[in-house]
Amino acid sequence: MAISPFMAAINQICDEKGLSPDIVLETIEAAVAAAYRKDYGRPSQNIKAKFEPETGKTKIWQVFDVAEEVEDDQNQKTLKDAKKIKKGVKIGDQVEIELEPHSDFGRIAAQTAKQVIIQRIREAERDMLYKEFKDKEKKILNGVIQQIEGSTVIVDLGKLNGLMLPSDQITQEKYYSGQRLKIYVLGVEETSRGPRVLVSRSDPSLIKGLFELEVPEISSGSVEIKGITREAGLRSKVAVFTSQEGLDPVGSCVGQRGTRIQAVLAEIGEEKIDIILWDKDDIQYIINALSPAKIEQVKLHKKEKKATVLVSDDQLSLAIGKGGQNVRLASKLTSWSLDIEKAEVKKEKTPENDNKEKTPKETKAKPKVKKSNSPKGGSKKAKI
Repeated sequence: MAISPFMAAINQICDEKGLSPDIVLETIEAAVAAAYRKDYGRPSQNIKAKFEPETGKTKIWQVFDVAEEVEDDQNQKTLKDAKKIKKGVKIGDQVEIELEPHSDFGRIAAQTAKQVIIQRIREAERDMLYKEFKDKEKKILNGVIQQIEGSTVIVDLGKLNGLMLPSDQITQEKYYSGQRLKIYVLGVEETSRGPRVLVSRSDPSLIKGLFELEVPEISSGSVEIKGITREAGLRSKVAVFTSQEGLDPVGSCVGQRGTRIQAVLAEIGEEKIDIILWDKDDIQYIINALSPAKIEQVKLHKKEKKATVLVSDDQLSLAIGKGGQNVRLASKLTSWSLDIEKAEVKKEKTPENDNKEKTPKETKAKPKVKKSNSPKGGSKKAKI
């Protein structure tokens, strides 16, 4: 069945803007009603229009509210008068009176209709885009860097542009126009200019989303990510867990020969990722979180939510990490304040130590004094 030229124009608008025909028709009817009110009615009147796109004909009504007392005769009718128009109406209902349609609108009325159509279509387009991207909130999308304005990166997401603020960028990354990358949608805000989409490359949820894309066990729910801490561009720690017997959650994330984790690392550059096993026991969880350092002992102070971690001398720097990075990430991951201390080394008794001869005490020989046979009162001499 052939369609009218007017309907063809409506379909073209729908295709270009991504709108439904019903929305466009409602916009046209609102524009016709505004034009009719401008030329043949009064500004306060409530005019309603119904447009038939196939025939091009328009029907016009004036709408009245049914009230006990009429305060505005242009918009209200008494119950008695309203029943003459429509039987069975009640206070608070509306009645409609059909008006004579006109097609010869003046220049001002036509301009008014045009402005209504432009405004309504813009609003409908903004609403549609907001709903579409609101559904993509907290998800990972593919984007292309469109331009860089100062310290803000503008990312092309298809129908909308996303803003990546300096705080959401990876410091070590260099961005350029045309660069393709995966981004995390932080939030979608509704503004007078349309939806504002904030995206991020530094949020820990980006790591989680990348693992969900690369590891089927995570997307299916067999392996659960219990926690993520991240210093974007430098290092991340990911705690994983599974209740399924015979399944290695850490191995699932790493993949055969590291293929899965390499795919994640390829998206975030030179950042390192530690995958650790989550444990319900706090002590074991802390030990796992401080990996790759080997821990001697963990003492918990539950009231202060602090833990003292004892490590051997050769593991001290590894446990702390460069600039305190390892212990800082482990502390955030486990929600425990961690103090790293060096364990005291106890000397074990050995046969060699027991058989060591004690050093004899040094003695000084006392001089022997020989009494002489000299008469009493004579002098005495000591002979050594």
